[in-house]
Amino acid sequence: MQVVREMTAPAVQFVKRRRDPVTVQTVRSAAAATVAYVIAVRLSPEAAPLTAPLTALLVVQVTLYSTLTTGLRRVNAVVTGVVLAILFSLLVGLTWWSLGLLILASLIVGHLVRVDEFVPEVAISAMLVLGVTTHGDTAWARIVETLIGAVVGMGFNLLLAPPVWVEEAGESIEELARRVRQLMLRIGEEAAQGPPSDRAAARLHEARRLDHDISEVDADLRQAEDSLRLNPRVREGLLHRIVLRTGLDTLEICTVVLRVLARTLTDLSKERGPGRLFAPDTGVVFEQLLSEISDAVVSFAVLVTTSVSANAESAEDRLASQLRQASATRDKLAELLFAEARRDAREWQLLGAVLTEVNRILDEMDTEHRTRRLFEELDRHSQEQRERLPRLSRLRDRLSRNRRGASARS
Repeated sequence: MQVVREMTAPAVQFVKRRRDPVTVQTVRSAAAATVAYVIAVRLSPEAAPLTAPLTALLVVQVTLYSTLTTGLRRVNAVVTGVVLAILFSLLVGLTWWSLGLLILASLIVGHLVRVDEFVPEVAISAMLVLGVTTHGDTAWARIVETLIGAVVGMGFNLLLAPPVWVEEAGESIEELARRVRQLMLRIGEEAAQGPPSDRAAARLHEARRLDHDISEVDADLRQAEDSLRLNPRVREGLLHRIVLRTGLDTLEICTVVLRVLARTLTDLSKERGPGRLFAPDTGVVFEQLLSEISDAVVSFAVLVTTSVSANAESAEDRLASQLRQASATRDKLAELLFAEARRDAREWQLLGAVLTEVNRILDEMDTEHRTRRLFEELDRHSQEQRERLPRLSRLRDRLSRNRRGASARS
């Protein structure tokens, strides 16, 4: 068995590298640029039509949605720059002041035509065309090369459907949940042992660093959302996007509340000095509660990222069971914290804040709360689509009513 694992490990790593976004982007961009240059050599009057591979290189993205939107904006930017250069060449020619005026006009017009990140491309295209002698031939050649590069870049993702990055986004979400779990376990263990204030402050710093992890997961999720849009291999892209996005939003809220909890424990440790943070029995229950909540966080992430219905049902049952157990432990902790607050009324605000923050985390992961959130997001997206495309929405509603009528008659 050890030999088999050693033989299959390189194959697994090779498959992972093939699906790595950087590897996929590199191979696709190089192939698209090469194909665009070969076509442009035959169709463009230029001896070295490098604009075509440059355009294909910039147009090809990891996802089909970004390829289509980027390609259209880039073509718009290049054509706008060429038109401005032709107008300037006919009126004033190339001088130091006309070049500066052309760049200024190109940047302003680029914002007006809404090419977004390709605003500098408007000025670059205008300068390249204005700086040559045969303005008309060069302008036409640049437009042709740009169209060739854009068409090749779009065609690459239309003919060779890009991968769907949902699995990678799911792995990032689960990894974030595991980091949250480890931090919760450390906070619970140190709180039960009575940590000094410097260790409590260190846990607060770790909780604050989770914001950086969330931003990285959010970038992976945005890529997954783009890969689901306009992808012929995905049927329920909207549902996948909403499930992942709402799941990450919930984890983000949990990390924020955990940061507040760490701050409350830090303040409490400063108030109580070098002694124990809680009474011995209260510390044990608090550690148990954070351990149960941390397990529920991981189960919640698994539920969000599970696509198979059978596995999703088992994950939801496991999460519901863990939340019930955590709620019962929370009730025990509430009684113990109330007793401590009665013994020392000066710290009742901090003790009450501990219980409040724990309740917020449990409420955010509640299955009924999540179901309501999903329905609200679906309704909001449907309403936005109706407002944006009213005619298409009415046509789809009419077809749906006709289909239901035909089913009823049959």
